[in-house]
Amino acid sequence: MVHYEPMKGWALVGVTISLAMATFMNVLDTTIANVSIPAIAGGLAVTPNQGTWVITSYAVATAIVVPLSGWLAANFGEVRTFVTCTLLFSFVSILCGFSHNFETLVVFRVLQGAVAGPMIPLSQSLLLRCYPEERRGTALSFWAMTTVVAPIVGPIMGGWITDNIGWPWIFYINGPVGVAAAFSAWSFLRARETPVVRKPVDTVGLALLVIGVGSLQMLFDIGNAHDWFSSAHVWILAITATMGLSFFIAWELTEEHPVVDLSLFRDWNFTLGTLTLSMGFMVFFGGIVIFTLWLQTQMGYTASWAGLAASPTGILSLLITPFVGILVHRMDARILGTFAFLIYAYTSFWQAGFNTDATFYDVAMPRFVLGAGMACLFVPMTTITFSRIPREKIASAAGVTNFCRLVAAGFGASLAVTMWENRAALHQSHLVENVTWYGGPASEALDQMVAGGMEMPGALTMMMITIRRQAVMMATCDIYWISGALFCVMLGLVWLTRRVQPHSGPKAPAKG
Repeated sequence: MVHYEPMKGWALVGVTISLAMATFMNVLDTTIANVSIPAIAGGLAVTPNQGTWVITSYAVATAIVVPLSGWLAANFGEVRTFVTCTLLFSFVSILCGFSHNFETLVVFRVLQGAVAGPMIPLSQSLLLRCYPEERRGTALSFWAMTTVVAPIVGPIMGGWITDNIGWPWIFYINGPVGVAAAFSAWSFLRARETPVVRKPVDTVGLALLVIGVGSLQMLFDIGNAHDWFSSAHVWILAITATMGLSFFIAWELTEEHPVVDLSLFRDWNFTLGTLTLSMGFMVFFGGIVIFTLWLQTQMGYTASWAGLAASPTGILSLLITPFVGILVHRMDARILGTFAFLIYAYTSFWQAGFNTDATFYDVAMPRFVLGAGMACLFVPMTTITFSRIPREKIASAAGVTNFCRLVAAGFGASLAVTMWENRAALHQSHLVENVTWYGGPASEALDQMVAGGMEMPGALTMMMITIRRQAVMMATCDIYWISGALFCVMLGLVWLTRRVQPHSGPKAPAKG
């Protein structure tokens, strides 16, 4: 296998910026869409909860294609694959903006997610190949900074564009950014193309993966609307998902060229690191979706203000991440991971104490503190996960890890929205039971509204709006209580991994 010497000077700076631009665009497209869901749903005549399909369809399509990163890199070269996917991503993004109905938008989001799949793992792999082994933590911290800047810029940009120009422009802006990133990356990396090794594609495994994961995601998306297992559609999806994923695992364990290299899970750190990152991302992503929906549908926030409330998450991440890249080689990475999950749990319990009188400062401050957890999670856990993976398998390993993480994100968003709706309905029914005409706070409130000149039908309507708002608030708190408990569980998983020695990481392949 060809081994290139690490890059130096301005060339290293240039390639880092190029790869970061593409990664930033990729991650931005998720965060920028979060605050635009109510506007997209309203513009295309669907409910806000259905609007979350714009996020989940993208996440699942990305996840399904991510495991093909290794095969695509081997057959076409890492540089060619990365540049091509970046250009296609920009083109399909523009098509998303042109969508005039919800079904078309979801189809284009699926296509966008598909071409986005290889971008993140290949950007990681290309970046690590350009840095010396002892500076891998620094390289990962530079790369990770793009994923923490996006939560700052994405919600603010998405909210402002949605309120002042229109939601299609959150997709149009990817055009020039993608072209610039692709051209720049090709200029720096075309002479460092990886060898092309023709490998057969595992078509059976890929088909089973699409059927299994796609059916499971559809199950989560439509289950609540169809009253779950009282519907034949849900039963069919559940059976299809179970059979598809079962046959997929059995097939991949015996396939010579699997679409997902399950042999990577023989490594203890890779298995636990992937599991921990996936669970963390699932809970975190579900919380983000609920946060922006709650602010805009219940608290009267515009998309711009919801974006501003969500954006503080990235501030501490941006400031701390460069230092984490240094610390990860000087101390036990598990300590940093533990600190990260402590912050995640603390801020989740903090948000579980919200009420309907929460101010902008009240909702933004936990997001600000959460940024410290984000900074201390990705780099240490990625270092642990890849610590014993040979360098020549980095692309495949990154593909598998990102596949699990993105599938978890899609499931997390759907599960969180479903749980949110169900808990809101449950709380609303309990609150309505306490509304009586024979005295009590509800009766007194109605009497005061009528005494103030409001007709009884209007007073009843106002009462039901208040009850609904309180029920949704209680459901939102429930989501964050559960999230905090799950983050506490993840603390234990971190310490089940084996310690990574300083400068430990993927072994360099032999020169050839």
